[in-house]
Amino acid sequence: MGLLWHDSTDKPIADKVRDAATRYAERFGKKPNTCYVNPTQLPDGERTVNGIAIRPSSRVLRHHFWIGVESEQPVPAENDNSS
Repeated sequence: MGLLWHDSTDKPIADKVRDAATRYAERFGKKPNTCYVNPTQLPDGERTVNGIAIRPSSRVLRHHFWIGVESEQPVPAENDNSS
């Protein structure tokens, strides 16, 4: 589950992510751990702000923040039917 946040102000990216995280927590009742942004907004690559991994994605428009909880997908158990 994620939230698409828009912020075209001159604030630093860390402040924008904090604002988006606050709204996400208000809406969904838990803290996000990942935020995707347009690569032009991360010239120095991935970083972390308040425990939130900020990652580049060319699918996200400039000034938009796709924030949410990203978890590892569980590996399905293998069925061993050989007996």
